[in-house]
Amino acid sequence: MEKLLLREQDIYPNNNVLQTLLGDVFNTYQELEALLISYDLILNWNYYKDGKAYLCKVTYKKKTIFWLSIWETYIKIGFYFNENTSLGIYDLDIDQSIITNFDQTKHVGKFRQLIFEIRDNSQFGDLTKIITYKMSLK
Repeated sequence: MEKLLLREQDIYPNNNVLQTLLGDVFNTYQELEALLISYDLILNWNYYKDGKAYLCKVTYKKKTIFWLSIWETYIKIGFYFNENTSLGIYDLDIDQSIITNFDQTKHVGKFRQLIFEIRDNSQFGDLTKIITYKMSLK
């Protein structure tokens, strides 16, 4: 099983730390970061004591778009949708496997989670469609 990284509160996830932890996936992280910035998204790393790890909250204006975490061999992105907003996922032109996985995820409280495990930039197309959809929600 893959392991969540960035568990030490006193080690902030700057580029040097991320490069060391991600290895080859760091280039993908840098491409992802540039993509997010081009959408005017803000990346905010914070240590969360309940999860005992650093997570990156990615926001547009005051709206949370998704959460990002660093794992041993990938970058994990988690979107959260309520019952009403989750229906729009089915209308997006995205890979069917994403929709199948979305169908199989359990509810987290009142929300459904859509997860990406990013190892390279091949998923960026589908990812940007979901980001654009999430940004359009009120």
